[in-house]
Amino acid sequence: MRKALRLRRLSRPRDDRYLFVPLDHSVSDGPVVPRDRWTDLVDSVVVGGADGIIVHKGRVRTIDPAVLGGCALVVHLSAGTAHMVDANAKVLVGDVEEAVRLGADAVSVHVNIGSDTEGRQLTDFGVVAKACDDWNVPLIAMVYPRGPRIADPNDPELLAHVVNIAVDLGADIVKTNLALPTERMAEVVASCPIPVLVAGGPATGGSLVDHARTAMAVGCSGLAVGRRVFTSPSPMPLVAELASIVHEDPRADLVRAVTGVVASS
Repeated sequence: MRKALRLRRLSRPRDDRYLFVPLDHSVSDGPVVPRDRWTDLVDSVVVGGADGIIVHKGRVRTIDPAVLGGCALVVHLSAGTAHMVDANAKVLVGDVEEAVRLGADAVSVHVNIGSDTEGRQLTDFGVVAKACDDWNVPLIAMVYPRGPRIADPNDPELLAHVVNIAVDLGADIVKTNLALPTERMAEVVASCPIPVLVAGGPATGGSLVDHARTAMAVGCSGLAVGRRVFTSPSPMPLVAELASIVHEDPRADLVRAVTGVVASS
């Protein structure tokens, strides 16, 4: 029952659709924004209508709990840097009990299927899933086909395999790539009994708004978009636009009217 309550908090309108904004990139790649812009970024994401933000445990200390309002807090437990010998490797740097003490509504882990350290990552996934069951905490799995054994990270059959690995190991929500051709993402979603979210894609990947519309049209339950939000010159209206697509909610028009800013696509 407690997990069900926490899961409900991950969707602000309680419609089982989700817009998460990961802001955990400072471990893998470096600072997300300068220190003096961090609070404004979090404010923009929350006011824009994101259902949750994803950060590492130490970064939680830099967020005023009052700022989050109805926005869920997800603590990311996996890490790896761009400077590692294997950039696809991920290790656990936190645990579920720590996340609960910090007030997290959920935790997330990252697994790269096809990487040289896939076995270790799957083992860590299992450990976290068991702890989530013990603590009644929802688990978001970010599972990608990524590594030297992956020829096509957007292959629909491979993505169907990937999302079902997440199901079988105990995830409540799974995030992965959008299939190509995009209409075949419907097959991936149909294969999976838990909500499937798609990543925002590369910054050079065309319109993010169109990407969101496509993902929802083929049956995805939402998006997890980080880099393309925090590098936007206007994060708030962009998040509002995405939230309106995910939740079929006209709030984007209201936010743009208030801010006087047109969302960046």
